[in-house]
Amino acid sequence: MSQHSRQGGESGTEPRPETEPGLAEELEQEAAREQGAPAGLEHGEDTADRLAHALQQTMSHPWTVAAGAILLAVVVGSVMIAFTDERVTAAAGYFFARPADTFVALGDAIGGAYSALFRGAVFNPRADGLAAQIRPLTETLNYATPLITAGLGVALAFRAGLLNIGGQGQMLIAAAAAGWVAFGVTGLPFGVHTLLAVVAGIAGGAVWAGIAGVLKARTGAHEVIVTIMLNWIAFYLLAYFLATPGLLQAPGSSNPKTPATPESAQLPALLGERYNLHWGFVLALGAVVFVWWLLNRSSQGFAFRAVGANPRAARVAGIDVPWATVKVMLVAGGLVGVAGASQVLGQVTTGFGGDIDAGIGFDAITVALLGGSNPWGVLAAGILFGAFKAGGTAMQASEGVPNDIVLVVQSLIVLFIAAPPLVRAIFRLPDPERRRTPRRARTIKKEAAA
Repeated sequence: MSQHSRQGGESGTEPRPETEPGLAEELEQEAAREQGAPAGLEHGEDTADRLAHALQQTMSHPWTVAAGAILLAVVVGSVMIAFTDERVTAAAGYFFARPADTFVALGDAIGGAYSALFRGAVFNPRADGLAAQIRPLTETLNYATPLITAGLGVALAFRAGLLNIGGQGQMLIAAAAAGWVAFGVTGLPFGVHTLLAVVAGIAGGAVWAGIAGVLKARTGAHEVIVTIMLNWIAFYLLAYFLATPGLLQAPGSSNPKTPATPESAQLPALLGERYNLHWGFVLALGAVVFVWWLLNRSSQGFAFRAVGANPRAARVAGIDVPWATVKVMLVAGGLVGVAGASQVLGQVTTGFGGDIDAGIGFDAITVALLGGSNPWGVLAAGILFGAFKAGGTAMQASEGVPNDIVLVVQSLIVLFIAAPPLVRAIFRLPDPERRRTPRRARTIKKEAAA
């Protein structure tokens, strides 16, 4: 009998279970793997588990679901293109006699439509010279500029647990403020005038969104109802401004339209006068970096995310939830205000009317959803929807595809994004809520049960 056994017997303790040596061996192997010295087949099993876990994380990532939603929307859009194409309809009439004609017509209709979308949104190889060939890409970025900043405003509110549906109203007030400073304040040099107009737009959007934040914090009024009502108030308020001489209406005109934006207040062209892309796109990129820093590198951003995750826990942790609500709506409205200012100072410089928001306030909700309320995701989603806007005109002009098809595709993306279980079920993607048990843990569990 060994010394250890004698000591155990003398102390009156029971002998250790027979499975203890196996457990000790397993612990030693686990320690060896952590130290970078795996042994035998365990290393192969551990590597397989890691690869499987990485694949599962990739397939269950929200961006994978977003890509699936886009693909499904494109497929449904292809079906609609096929049904609205006259050549496909004519060939389908004698499908059983010559089925190949129908398939050729389908390929021409769908392929032609999406190739026209590509030529109108990314690159046009048929144009003369590189400068003309890359013009579609600049148009995409130009359309994406207000979508990115407005989408950031909606996404930031989402991260704080708030539904900012008031992008339209915030854009209208921001456009009115930026426009009034642009053509109402004179004698300022270029640069200073532009900066002042942009700041006015940011302030206008922030104040309009801040009203909803204050009502939410002080009275508990639901931000969805408040922001929707504020949209209508802003719409009719701007209509009054445009119809009243001495406010926003152009002098000597009876039309509800502002005067042109003076050059001293305009956002300069980013790549030269031949392109419509202006410095508002640089402001949008700066806004993306700012929101990323705010959410991930600042204590205030942590407070926003904490309130969005669990307001009660945030309150217990010492966070002033009502004040955080007001602040996040102020920042969100300011971001949307950048979009309104860029419309007035860069996109529509000949004078604007009541349609200056161009539906961007509501499209921003789609961009925020598709981007997963992540700043970089919003950037990618904004560029994608900018491509849809730029390429939709080319589809209609060259292939005769109704521009409404593009709107249907955008709406379908929202539908599928709002139903992640449906996308996962179609593509058989794993559910991120279900945790996968490592293979070695399952083996040990089976051995213990046996």
